[in-house]
Amino acid sequence: MIAAAVQRMKITSVETLCLSRRHELERRWITASFRAVKADCSIVVIDTDAGVRGIAEPSAYGDPPRIRERVAELAGGLIGRDPLDPDIAPRLTGSDRSDDIPLAGIDCALWDLRARIAGRPVSALLAAAGGPATDPPLERVRLYASGGVSYDWDGDPGQLVREALTHVAAGYTAFKMRVGTEWSRSGVTAARMIDLLRRVTDAVDGRMELMLDGNCRLNEADAHAIAGALDELGWTWFEEPMPRDPATYARLNRAVDLPITGGEVFTRAEQFDPYLEAGALAIAQPDVGVCGIGEWLRTVERAHRCGVDVCPHSWHNGLLAVAHAHAVAALPRPRVLELCMVQGPLQWGILRDPPAIEDGHLVLPAGPGWGVELAGDLEARFPYLDGDYSAPLDGPTDR
Repeated sequence: MIAAAVQRMKITSVETLCLSRRHELERRWITASFRAVKADCSIVVIDTDAGVRGIAEPSAYGDPPRIRERVAELAGGLIGRDPLDPDIAPRLTGSDRSDDIPLAGIDCALWDLRARIAGRPVSALLAAAGGPATDPPLERVRLYASGGVSYDWDGDPGQLVREALTHVAAGYTAFKMRVGTEWSRSGVTAARMIDLLRRVTDAVDGRMELMLDGNCRLNEADAHAIAGALDELGWTWFEEPMPRDPATYARLNRAVDLPITGGEVFTRAEQFDPYLEAGALAIAQPDVGVCGIGEWLRTVERAHRCGVDVCPHSWHNGLLAVAHAHAVAALPRPRVLELCMVQGPLQWGILRDPPAIEDGHLVLPAGPGWGVELAGDLEARFPYLDGDYSAPLDGPTDR
């Protein structure tokens, strides 16, 4: 009877929640020339006539109202169809990230739904999907604290050192930081950045792995100088140091032993090909909130064929973090999972029972699918706030 009911299961609705929470002054993180004034979240919800639901968090960089609008446009092609149909997920184009993110949300929600129907965690489905995988998947994944977005070069750059020590004290074994506010405004040079990175290295004293994200902001000369210093200091990777270009990344990747990483904006596996073919990346960083699970699998297969590891980019909220935990848990060479440290209460408030974080590891929730459920009254508790999540940063005390 259960099998027959599953065979007759049909999608009855596809909806999107748009959520926000304004940051308190102390949570307003900064980078380059803007400050984040709020946290946003979008959640795709797919319901069926059997009462089984799939949920997913597409990246909020896609603009939650735009995600809701695009998902609504696509819902008509999904309602009434079998969620187990392998061709049901809309195909990403790779041409516009904001247009593809809603499709990624649908794809991820379908994976959650299918895993719930199968009575298995998504990580188990990923491990069984073919290609490189760990089977059985890990039961917990190591986290890295992702921050370093609260220091201003005209204010107190030493805040970065103190922040690193707070993550050590909290039990994290890895920390990723950024390159601070706009360098040209403050006369910052690569040498000054390297001096700050040495201070962080000395303060941590081997208790955490350290990574640097350049946010595509550096020129090639500065990127080489900083990469050489990071290599000497024993850092774990250098992420997206320059504007994205396979040739410049390949020169840098060949010049240092330090892994050069990137690819968080790519929505199709083919977009990684020029970088993989040029030897431009040592670690590929797709984001399932941007590319979906289907393209994640295709990217993993391509990367591993070229001897390149995969470690996801993962920003924003807890549902996306849990999805990435399942993806990492099934990798054959799992590294670490990024956890945003500045999202505030919205991050885990969207989940009824957030997963445990123990000794710097996220414990994968028990149960089918992602293993988590949405908290109640989300739209009442976190009503969407119109407008961009960021505002111009006008000066060192502008928060």
